[in-house]
Amino acid sequence: MAALAVALVLSAGCAISKPPPPPRVNLNGFPPAFREGYGDGCQSARDGALKRDEARFAKEAQYATGWRDGFDVCRKRPAS
Repeated sequence: MAALAVALVLSAGCAISKPPPPPRVNLNGFPPAFREGYGDGCQSARDGALKRDEARFAKEAQYATGWRDGFDVCRKRPAS
């Protein structure tokens, strides 16, 4: 019985996958609004929950562009 429990625990561990690490992107030289948007977009893609400052997204082009770029880079790609 104990061996069965150990086998179940070990096989369950294989089914759990960690999210991919954030992409290694050098954002130095980009405006702060772009970097903040990128971070929020990337976090939204990884967590599956929208993290976006809607007022900034609507009015600040740099934030909106960063958000879109971060979301696109960080979302999971389908397996080929």
